Parts: sequence; structure tokens; C-alpha cells
Amino acid sequence: METDEEQRVLPFQLQFDKPVTSQIKIAEWNPEKDLLAMVTEDSKILLHRFNWQRLWTISPGRCITSLCWRPDGKAIAVGLEDGTISLHDVENGKLLRSLKSHTVAVVCLNWEEDGQLNRDDSPNLSTYEDRTPRFFPPAPRPPRTLGVVCGDTGFMDDNEDLYQELSNSSYQRFNVLCSADNDGNICFSIFGIFPIGKINIHKSSVSTPFVDKQSAHQLMNASIYKVALSKDLCRLIVMCSGELDENMTELRQSQMAAHGMNGSHGLVLDTSIFFNRKNELHQLAQQASNIEELTEVIRASLSVMIKQWSDAMRTFHEKFASLSTLIIDHALDSSPQEEFLSLLGGARTSPAVHQFLVNTLGEVGVKRVSKVVCGAAKELQRIVLDHMQPAAEIIAFRMGELRALSRWRARFQGIGLDEVLINNATERSGMILVQIERFMRVLASVEQQFSNFFNWLLKCIKLLMQEPSDQLLPYNSELVVIFLKFLYDQDPVSQFLDLSEVHNIEVDLETMQRVKELVQFGGFSDSEYLRRTLAKEFQEMECSFKEAFQMPFLSISRKIVCEDLLPLFPLPSSSASTSMIIPMSISYYEEVSESVSSCQHGLVDYICFQVPNEPTSNISNCIGIARGFMCNLSSLKKSQTSLEAVLLSIPAGYECVDLSLYKDTHIVLLLNGTVTSSESSGDACMMVVQARDLPFISLSRSSSLNVWTSHQLKDAVVQLQMENEKVRYIPHSVVAPLAVSASRGVACVFAARKRALVYILEEDEDEVLDSE
Repeated sequence: METDEEQRVLPFQLQFDKPVTSQIKIAEWNPEKDLLAMVTEDSKILLHRFNWQRLWTISPGRCITSLCWRPDGKAIAVGLEDGTISLHDVENGKLLRSLKSHTVAVVCLNWEEDGQLNRDDSPNLSTYEDRTPRFFPPAPRPPRTLGVVCGDTGFMDDNEDLYQELSNSSYQRFNVLCSADNDGNICFSIFGIFPIGKINIHKSSVSTPFVDKQSAHQLMNASIYKVALSKDLCRLIVMCSGELDENMTELRQSQMAAHGMNGSHGLVLDTSIFFNRKNELHQLAQQASNIEELTEVIRASLSVMIKQWSDAMRTFHEKFASLSTLIIDHALDSSPQEEFLSLLGGARTSPAVHQFLVNTLGEVGVKRVSKVVCGAAKELQRIVLDHMQPAAEIIAFRMGELRALSRWRARFQGIGLDEVLINNATERSGMILVQIERFMRVLASVEQQFSNFFNWLLKCIKLLMQEPSDQLLPYNSELVVIFLKFLYDQDPVSQFLDLSEVHNIEVDLETMQRVKELVQFGGFSDSEYLRRTLAKEFQEMECSFKEAFQMPFLSISRKIVCEDLLPLFPLPSSSASTSMIIPMSISYYEEVSESVSSCQHGLVDYICFQVPNEPTSNISNCIGIARGFMCNLSSLKKSQTSLEAVLLSIPAGYECVDLSLYKDTHIVLLLNGTVTSSESSGDACMMVVQARDLPFISLSRSSSLNVWTSHQLKDAVVQLQMENEKVRYIPHSVVAPLAVSASRGVACVFAARKRALVYILEEDEDEVLDSE
């Protein structure tokens, strides 16, 4: 039993020990606030404050497979089993946006922002400025109508601030969200909302410059564990497992055949395009993502308008369908239009019309139908004026901005901003404004004719019932005739709005000839737009946007390549190895050292991983640490290697449960006891090791990729001594995950018995006790 004095010198203050309702499978600290996001085994997301107060709980309804915070801590990205990535607001967990970048489970996420301010001091470089707020009020939101579903736009529809939150990316630093799935795809999106690149490690070959430039390597059946983008956005380190395939037959027949190359590997992807073209990509992403949001506003507007107008027309036709039945019952050889025209002309009123107007419909029925139809028309006009038209105007302006940028070929052609495609999309964005104007004219005409028709019906009902009609609104007989001939059983408004079955609009030859003559004067090249409806024009515009923005996606994707590969350690050949969870962590530190002086921008990568026990090797219960992996290409020019590594042997009686790199190159290890130890006061412990002070060994990269990194280090294993490190014993058996916050200096440990223990890593417990 420990004395009081020994208890006072325990490192890492225990803040509290709290029960959790369900076992936690993922946990991540907010990078800017004392908030911990946790994912339970039943795929619920819990957000707790540091004092363990729960802020909110959400359940996406699908299995959650990964989680990460936006660098500013204001949003959280959630990877789902079906390949969806959902972005949620930190304040209340509301859905901000959903992206379908993958088709299978998103296994890991990493969100990194530019470490420098998003500006360049050099006068010849473009800096980002969003000019839209100078000329336009805040962008419209999708229309909200009670009981109407606007479609799966991926936006929440009950909070204005949430919708605008993602639109403020012009005030953010440039950032990139990386996501990886079970099929080996790694996707990149700027601000987490604009897809900008994709690479598949299954299809990518690596020509390692340290081995043989003529030798290409591929990973077969690769599974991605973790991805980490460097703070300068120039490199992405990928931790994955798979079988290394090489085109060198002799090598495969020699040492590779002896032990196989199925194991865990590290890849370095060249993503320097994000750093070299961050200003251009910032402008493109800002304009394109806002255009996409505004396109959703138009789509939602069309959806709401279709619903409201179809409901109004259904009411009209249901009320007037009984007239056709009455005509048949009275054995009349005529149509409702003919009966109404006869009534309008002053002829004798047929019994069917008299019964319909006086008994079936009546004055109340006419007023009710008039309110429904004319009210729907006014609501459609409101939606167009408040939502659709402002959205289309801002889209046209933003496309004009992109059109100007596309002509700056020296800077924007390299990121795939194609002038021809952008010109086409710009013209389409102008044509949608023309179609909106046409639709508003048609809608106003239809509303006027319906209103005039209902006024005439009210007049007829009053006359038939021999009641005074002086107080009724006047009507136009000619408009009644036009209505009965062209609108009674036709619906030009639905024709303009129908998304599922779009019809061409008939245009007279004289009008088409005038349009073709106008084309000769320039300004636009499309002379067939008059034959298209509003819905068809929207589809054409959306298609042109997809083509225009697909080019930057493809261009950037081609520039993201695998440039180096490092075999770390072999995996057991059993089938269970594909599903085994291996603790590992990747981080980047600013470090000045002769051995790593060749690293770009002063960044050094640290990779920490547990080495699985091998029956055929004398390596057991070890932690591997490698640094300078991404620095190798720059050091190649100086004929030196910067890659260093070390193996740490876990103390006897313990095994590693999880690990995490911490600030200042510290490593936090979470260990479980395998046997009862008289030296420990519990079943587990948490240990912090300073990695920078370890005796790293330089690794040779001149030989072929037939030697595992762990095998090169087996003769130089560093034994960790419990008495020489900062160790906190934990009176519980612990499980993964270990959640460590480098910015806040805290760690959360989860016990096997559904408990959460939060420790403060920055100060010793004895100091706190003394201060009390």
C-alpha cells in the first residue's frame, strides 16, 4: 500500500471518474474548446464538456465508422458505413451538410488547415477576396413550407444560422478534409464541402527513388488505417496494410518469398498542389461551393412550387369533375367547356350546369377553390421573388467571377479551370434568369385568368339564385373564353415546373427566327432555350456546372501521386489479420535538427505504431517510432537520409492498448496489465515518453523494399523503465480508444467497465494538492 507522500507525487491529475451509458468506440477532443465527442457502440454521438456536462446527443441512424473535428472546432465531420460524410454544428449537433464522396464505409478522416495566414506577401500572387457581399444581400435560403419536404438537399431546414455557417468559408483559413474508405479511395474536399481530388492506393504505383527508379510497386488488397495531412498541406502520410507487389522477379523469388511482404506499410502522397495553388483553389472552392448551395435553393424552390401547385390543381379538378358526371347523367352530348361557353353566351342554362353551380359547387365552393388556386399562385410568385430569382442572380454573378478567372490561364489553367466549360456554364446561368422571367409572366397570366373565371362563376351563381350581384368583382368575357379554350383542361404552370416529365414548349417560327438573328450579334449561343421549360433549363444548368467543376477535380487528382513507400512490419498470415486493430498515431512537429534539416518548411513527421508479435521473430510487445519519412525526397538531393526509427519495448507484465502522439514529440501510451504486479496499484497505467530524446537509428533506404523497418531495428530495442518515465497507474482495466488533446493538455481513458477517466497532463497532482 502506498504512503500519503507517494500519492502526492502521482503525475497527471485525475479530474474525474464518470460512468458512461455505453462502451465508446471513437473519441476525439475539440482542437479549440474543452469538448469531447464520443461515438458509442450503437452509433450515437455524444458531446461532453470538460466538466462532463452533456451538450447534445445525435443518432445518424447508420453505423458511424470515423470522426474528426474541423480545425477551428466549429464543426465535426462524421464518416458513415454507407460512404456518407456528414458535417454537424458544434453548438447543437444539427446537420450542416452531407457529402457522398464514397460508396463504402469511411474508415478514417483528417481535417487540416493551412498553417500560414491565407495571404501571400509577394505582389505578383493573387489573394482571395469574395466580392459578392459588395453587390448582393445575404444569399437566400431554401423555402420553408409547413408539411412540405424540400428533397434530400443535404441541408438542415430549420435554422438560418446553420445554413449560412458553411457559406462563410471566405473568412476561414484554407483547409482540406481528407477521407479514406474500405476500397482504398482517399478523397479530398476543400472546406469539407467542395470535392477537389481523389486517389486510389490500389491503382497507384510507387517508384521509390531510394531503391530503384525503374522498379514500380503496388499494394494488393490494401486496407487503410489512418491518413494525416501535413500542416503545410504538401504531404499526406497513409498508414495501411496489404501485400507489396513488385515487378522485380528475382527479388520476389529470393528474400520476399521467404517471409512474404504482407503487412503494414506507410505511404507518402505528394499533395503539394494544395500549398502551391492554395489561393487559386480557395477562390474556386468559395465560388463553386456557394454556387452549389444556391443551386440547392433553386432545386428546393422547384420542389416546393411543384407540391403547392399540384395540390391546388388537384383541388380545382376534383371540384369541377362532378360537372362532367352531371352532363353524362343528364344525357347531354357536350363538354364542360361547351356548357360554360353556352352559359357565357346567354343561351338557356342546362340542368347539369344549373345543378352544378347552385347545388354542387355553390358560392362557398367557388370562393374556396379560388382561394386555394389564386393563393397557390401568389405563393409561387413569393418563392420565386424571395428565393429562386435572388439565388439565380448570385449564381450568375459568381459564374461571371469564375469566367474572368478562367481567362487567367497562367494561374488557373493548372488547376483545371477550363475556359470553354466555364463559358458554357456562365451562359446557362444567364438563361435560367430568362426562364424565371418567362415563368413569372406565365404564372401571372394564369393567375389572372383563374381569378377572372372565378369572378364570372360567382356572378352566374348570384344570377341563377336571383340574388343581387352588384358587390361582386367585375370580369372580362374575353378572358373567360380564353380560359375555357386553353386553361380549363391544360396546365402551363405544371409544364414549366415538372421535373420528372418535361415537355418542349411550342414556339412560332417568326419568334425563333428573331432569336437566331440575335445570336448573330453575340452574347449567347443558344437559340433553343425558348423551347425549354424552367425545369429543363435548371437541369441543363446543373449539368453544365458538374462538367465545369469536374475538370478541377480530375486535374488535381492527377497531380496527387504516391512518391514513397515504407514497409513497417509484417502481419500474421491468418485471415483475422485483415480485421485486427493496430494502435497507431501520426503527427507533425516543427523541429530543428541536423538529421532532419532537409525537411520542407521545418516540419518533421512522427509515426508511432504497435508492432504485432511475430512467432518467427524475436520482436515482441514493442512500439515502433519513425520520423522523417516524408523528408526523404528532399534529402535525396543532398545524398543523405533523414529517416530514423526506434523500437520501444513495453515493460514486462503490460501490453499496449492504444497510443497517441502528443505535443512536443511526446507519446502517450495506454497499457493494460497482463499479470498482477506488486509495483502497480491497479490493472492499467498511462505513460508519457519524450520521443525526441530516444536513441533513433538512421534507416538505410538504398536496398530494395524487402526488409521490414521493424526487422532493421530488432537489434537496437530500447527498454522502457517504469521508474524513469511519467506513469499514472489506473485502478481499472482499460480499452481503446485513448483520447488525447494536444491543444488542451488532457487525456480521456475509458475503462472496460463503462467508465471514463479524464486526466490533466500539464500539471502534477502534488502541485494541485499544495495549492489547495
